[in-house]
Amino acid sequence: MKLVIVGGGGFRVPLVYRALSQGRFAGLIDSLVLVDADAGRAEAIRRVLDDMPLSGDAGLAARPPPGAGSGAAGGSAPDAGHRPEVEVRSDLRTALVGADVVFAAVRSGGLEGRVLDERVALGAGLLGQETVGAGGISYALRSIPDMMHVARLLQEHAPDAWLINFTNPAGMVTEALQTVLGGRVIGICDSASGLVTRACAAAGIPLAAGSLTGVDYVGLNHLGWLRGLMHDGEDRLPALLRDPARLLSFEEGRVFGPDLLRLLGALPNEYLFYYYFHREALRAVSSAGQTRGEILASQQHGLYPRLLEATHPFAVWEEARLARESGYLVEARRPDEQRELSDLAGGGYERVALQVMHALLTDTPAELILNVRNGTTFGGLPEDAVVEVPARVSGSGAVPLPASPLTVSQLGLMASVKGAEQQAVQAALRADRDAALKAFTLHPLIDSAHAAARVLQGYEEVFPGLRSFWRE
Repeated sequence: MKLVIVGGGGFRVPLVYRALSQGRFAGLIDSLVLVDADAGRAEAIRRVLDDMPLSGDAGLAARPPPGAGSGAAGGSAPDAGHRPEVEVRSDLRTALVGADVVFAAVRSGGLEGRVLDERVALGAGLLGQETVGAGGISYALRSIPDMMHVARLLQEHAPDAWLINFTNPAGMVTEALQTVLGGRVIGICDSASGLVTRACAAAGIPLAAGSLTGVDYVGLNHLGWLRGLMHDGEDRLPALLRDPARLLSFEEGRVFGPDLLRLLGALPNEYLFYYYFHREALRAVSSAGQTRGEILASQQHGLYPRLLEATHPFAVWEEARLARESGYLVEARRPDEQRELSDLAGGGYERVALQVMHALLTDTPAELILNVRNGTTFGGLPEDAVVEVPARVSGSGAVPLPASPLTVSQLGLMASVKGAEQQAVQAALRADRDAALKAFTLHPLIDSAHAAARVLQGYEEVFPGLRSFWRE
């Protein structure tokens, strides 16, 4: 089996490779092709993969120096028995030939584009965040055209391949891709599944691999709620919501606090922090010395050249990974609060992606929270809207599982955000500036039509290609 990663020089590719090389997914893929617009980045990541230790329980500990025995830091010698053959390609067309699965993790505009998404929004008095609000719409206007190019090449050179989309904003990008690929594209994100895993642990409920029986989760990408956890005939979520100590034992409980969670009667996805605490989030992001994109750019400055030169590039990459993870959603925490060690362990996107791939390639059904076509799941949303819900994935694709009706407040927020997202998708697909302006105007985190007009103009000024992108 052949897997192609578009965006193969991406920082998280080693996490995918580790999961492909040991454990339940080992041996599923024979050939791994890394494709990146920057061949040097892909080559740097290939060096990390070659240097990665794969001994059973060593996890992501640094590779021991040459000659060190099993007692050295990093554990026993890595087991290379299931390492897929890795190849770096610069031409996407030839790379796609013979592909069975394609992972797409493209950052259109790079970290520099992310910084501009954040700074322009802040300059207009709006929240500057990568996938939420103004920044998310701006990012979609770049990433959707790039991913549509990938979809058309995939349709031409590997029409039977599956596309698993990581590219953000994942919901909007997946919705656009479905206009070309239909059900052969599935969007993934790890935030919802991470919430379910942490909530189950706090509630003392075992979560069976490949099953979401009893899990009531509804929403859109980066906007959803865990509303129920049935176990042994009883919903265990209400008891968890009444227990401040257990709520404060995991990230979402700390982010939202026991009082708000008791009022909501549900556990929100962490990104709902930007909606429920909009003023606080905007104040925290505005007053910070650096945006999240600027922090990442600073952390990764010179990283890829170091990976190309280092004797042990995996150790360099791992140090950078831990620094990167520690600053995630920092505006939702107190200045003196650090992320829990368990949150820094990695294993999010790649775990979801490989479970999807395993189900598709082996026709072994699994239940996962995915970005899929709404259909008739929620009557208050368009059938072609992409929603993020528990879904059953098998060799024939992904189908949403039946869901309980939305509350009025859930439907209201989802419909408001989805209305803005669908305008952004149309703007990107049709080069329609009016649709883009409507997307900014309709989004609930952009509370002024004047601000919407200013922020779109601001993005046109810093992204020259955007102004020339619009059709007359």
